[in-house]
Amino acid sequence: MATSINLKPTESELEILQILWEKGNCTVRDVHEILEKTKDSGYTTTLKLMQIMHEKGLVKRDTSSKTHIYTAILNQQKTEQHLVNKMIDNVFNGSAARLVMQALGNHTASKAEIDSIKKYLDELSK
Repeated sequence: MATSINLKPTESELEILQILWEKGNCTVRDVHEILEKTKDSGYTTTLKLMQIMHEKGLVKRDTSSKTHIYTAILNQQKTEQHLVNKMIDNVFNGSAARLVMQALGNHTASKAEIDSIKKYLDELSK
């Protein structure tokens, strides 16, 4: 099980984790090709980051073949929950309501998202 120190990935590490959570097992090349669509980053930078993530225990690496395959160790839901709780505590003085209002005020939510939020709030009220 991941320790709390492993729940502190950097912004770049989180980008890689997002890819691994979505795609599952990936090579460095797979991850790099997805990353370079949105940011200017060299292959060796992606490789080094993933090696560091392996050392930190954020990912595991299968070295049984020539091309190493990486898999996220951290659970996506637990990581997101930890980071949101930390943000609520550190940025919003423990107020989840302030976080939600800030998020909804700064981003346009679709009708489906608003309906989903309303449904969730209704369930919480029961």
